Amino acid sequence: MSGRTLRLAIWGLVAVNVVALAWVMVISPRMTANAAGKIGHGEYTLAATDGTAFTETSLSQAPSLVFFGFTHCPDVCPTTLGDILTWQEALPEARDMNIYFVTVDPTRDTGDILKDYVGWVDGVRGVTGSEEETQKALEAFGVYAARVDLGDGDYTMDHSASVFLFDKDGNYSDRIRYQEDFDTAVGQLKALLGT
Repeated sequence: MSGRTLRLAIWGLVAVNVVALAWVMVISPRMTANAAGKIGHGEYTLAATDGTAFTETSLSQAPSLVFFGFTHCPDVCPTTLGDILTWQEALPEARDMNIYFVTVDPTRDTGDILKDYVGWVDGVRGVTGSEEETQKALEAFGVYAARVDLGDGDYTMDHSASVFLFDKDGNYSDRIRYQEDFDTAVGQLKALLGT
């Protein structure tokens, strides 16, 4: 290999490393921040079980938790509601947060059904609306939801299972993953509440 070829190879490697470093240090974090900054923002209007409208503005009234699910859910949704209850017991100031359970199955989940379903956890408001407005909310939060036919006209819903955290100004803060370690989840809530 000639000296010129070796120098070109070295400079090529340097260029690749500079681009990779720029991606890791500058471009990727900005893209992630931009995407995170849009979570929850959009033109959707749904109805909460307390008689209020659930819109982007709802997230800026107090620190908020938002979870998407449905009342026929066999495991993820009741487990997450139970988790929320235990977080409230460990962190009493979490009771002052706005907590929304947004249905991904508005065809079956009326306001009355949702109110009964979430009623055992203090402060949780069920949220439902038309198929069109629900789809707008799913897109605004970047939530996946799909109907899965079970036969004989019955179906279930496959859906994202994280709890979204928003600060008092309505900005996306973090996400608590399904079945997150208890101490980790409480730590995330403490960070959100500044306690």
